[in-house]
Amino acid sequence: MATKGKNTDAELEVGEIVSKTEHFIEKNQKQIIYGIIGVAVVVGLYLGFHYGYSEPREKTASIALFKGEQYFAKDSFALALNGNGADYAGFESIAKEYGGTSAGNLAKAYAGICYFKQGDNDKAIDLLKSFSSKDQMVSPAVTGMIGDAYVNAGKVKEGISYFEQAASKANNKLISPIYLKKAGVAYESLKQYKDAVKAYTTIKEAYASSTEASDIDKYIVRASELSK
Repeated sequence: MATKGKNTDAELEVGEIVSKTEHFIEKNQKQIIYGIIGVAVVVGLYLGFHYGYSEPREKTASIALFKGEQYFAKDSFALALNGNGADYAGFESIAKEYGGTSAGNLAKAYAGICYFKQGDNDKAIDLLKSFSSKDQMVSPAVTGMIGDAYVNAGKVKEGISYFEQAASKANNKLISPIYLKKAGVAYESLKQYKDAVKAYTTIKEAYASSTEASDIDKYIVRASELSK
């Protein structure tokens, strides 16, 4: 009976974390999502205005993007995505109209996040996959969000793959432990407990000073017991 109780508790916790894209992300949404994309904004705007002197199209795209960023910062995702019908066309429109520019590329990430926040996981995945970046913070964060969208769509195995890619790409104590923990929790939801233990143990051994490592032992113990 005791084992059954432990299984029930674990399943409830796993279900809650997976369905809500993990409590950590929900609780620290501004810092994680906006903070990381903020890096992309700085990079995107810099490139936009830098090349704008010789490439007016890039400068125009960057200016068009700015209004959307204001809506995005206020959590007005529908307006940010679709425009206001007056002086702003929307991230998706900017991405299509200014393809090939750094601002147009950044608009894809913004549009993908907007769709994700509105619950349209398929469109979020398509747009986020079309975004490209070599930045060590931005690229893993976007990859990890693709994983979130897959999990929310019920495609947990696909989500795990992207979580692990995000952790590997980042290879730092800020982002990697977040996505390793997501991978571990997702593995648990599939009852792949040994894989979950491996993900959690990596956090403990490779990212011992991270926030996620502070309570990772209880996850390791739980998954280890369930794997027996």
